Amino acid sequence: MASEIQMPEPVCLIKNKKGKGFVVQPEALQLLSEMTQPMVVVAIAGPYRSGKSYLLNRLAGQRRGFSLGSSVRAHTKGIWMWCVPHPCKPGHTLVLLDTEGLGDTEKGDTKNDTWIFVLAVLLSSTLIYNSKGTIDQQAMDNLHYVLKLSECVQVKAAPEEAGAEQAGAEQAGEEQAGEEQLGSDRRALFFPTFVWAVRDFTLQLEVDGKEISEDEYLENALKLKDGSSQEAQSYNRLRKCIRQLFPERKCFVFDQPARKKDLPRLEELLDDMLDPEFQQQVERFCSYIGQNCPPKTIPGGHEITGSRLGTLAVSYVEAIRSGAVPCLESAVLVLAGIKNSAVLKEAVALYQRQMEQGLPTETTQELLELHARCEEEALQLFTARAFEESREQFWAELTVQLEALKEHFCIRNERASHEKCTAALQELFQDLDRRINDRIYFMLGGYQLFQREQEALVEQYRKLPGKGVKAEAALRDFLQEREFMDRKILKDDLEITLALTLSCLSFVVGIALKIKK
Repeated sequence: MASEIQMPEPVCLIKNKKGKGFVVQPEALQLLSEMTQPMVVVAIAGPYRSGKSYLLNRLAGQRRGFSLGSSVRAHTKGIWMWCVPHPCKPGHTLVLLDTEGLGDTEKGDTKNDTWIFVLAVLLSSTLIYNSKGTIDQQAMDNLHYVLKLSECVQVKAAPEEAGAEQAGAEQAGEEQAGEEQLGSDRRALFFPTFVWAVRDFTLQLEVDGKEISEDEYLENALKLKDGSSQEAQSYNRLRKCIRQLFPERKCFVFDQPARKKDLPRLEELLDDMLDPEFQQQVERFCSYIGQNCPPKTIPGGHEITGSRLGTLAVSYVEAIRSGAVPCLESAVLVLAGIKNSAVLKEAVALYQRQMEQGLPTETTQELLELHARCEEEALQLFTARAFEESREQFWAELTVQLEALKEHFCIRNERASHEKCTAALQELFQDLDRRINDRIYFMLGGYQLFQREQEALVEQYRKLPGKGVKAEAALRDFLQEREFMDRKILKDDLEITLALTLSCLSFVVGIALKIKK
């Protein structure tokens, strides 16, 4: 499956099993692991039966996909995912997350709704909150899940060593101070752009007879009351939380899409059966989401790919299932560990390739210089691609591995040099060995001829370039292995010389005896 995968239909990413809680689905993780493009992750959350799935289908460019349902019960369970090619950003994947409807009285579990909302926030780069009617106090009250984000999402991992209590208190103090100062909450660095989609909107967008934009309508609803009374504090608490946790906000309002009797089969309606104003509103909404919603990133600007999104989902769900609080820093550290481990392997592989191409070297000094160059390239690659988080730990591990590889390559350099020199000597001595087999040197003075020709080959060998650090050692070993042949030729030469000498002596003695007679 390629990174530009087109999923024909949504799949369940996180199943919400009754009595078992949230479970990340292996099939979805497998699909994500094969998607390597940066991801724009758009999640939608909101009250059940508010038309969330319809908007996501339109963002996917389809009328069908996420199941709409038509009863008064929540239809979507858990979190479903649909990955499609991004319509406006080539090389990116648009990931649409449809979440279980909030506030279904039959579930009777508000904590479940809170975690659904938390997961939608943590996994997305843009969160669409979908509601019906108007943004009034009731609508604000329904968005009380935002207040839970401070309790249910932790920025830093809890200290585990001695003094944890004090450190934890300091962290809590820092986070509380962030909540008290508008826009200073560090969670905002991790949180998505916030889009409020108001469905079946019936009001006029105006204040005091003056027309206002949809964004102004939202900002007016989020305005804080003056004063420090209990009423003002209660009124401001949620609004302040939304303003500081979601500094980037957008609002869209939608008319009712069709006649009430046609709404149950909304996905089947042709365009001419939809309200024209609604159609324009949906087109503007889809255009904005497509053109303006950013890719999902983590602090440091690292873009989220499929495998990383899967890792985040697993990390957050495991925290929830264990009864802990999802920790943003811990999730980033998990991602950083996976990424930096992979980059470390790439850096080591680069070092090995470069070193192998440079072997053998003529001298040990040349090998050390080659090591220095290859090490620098490997460290540069690691620096450029590794996550900042946990970088020092993996940097230290990389330097240890490169030092060990240097020793390995020192040995390999000697072995490679020896093997290369031995091969060169065997090639050079082929003709000499053929002459030996043909008994060319089996004659008087053959040993001297053999020595002259062998010495000539040795000189020829010494002039060969690129032999490496074991040039003389390989020559010495090669000649030692051939000593038996040297001795045999010498022995044959001596025997021939002795035989000729004795023959000559016998001839001389015979002549002398004849003369004496």
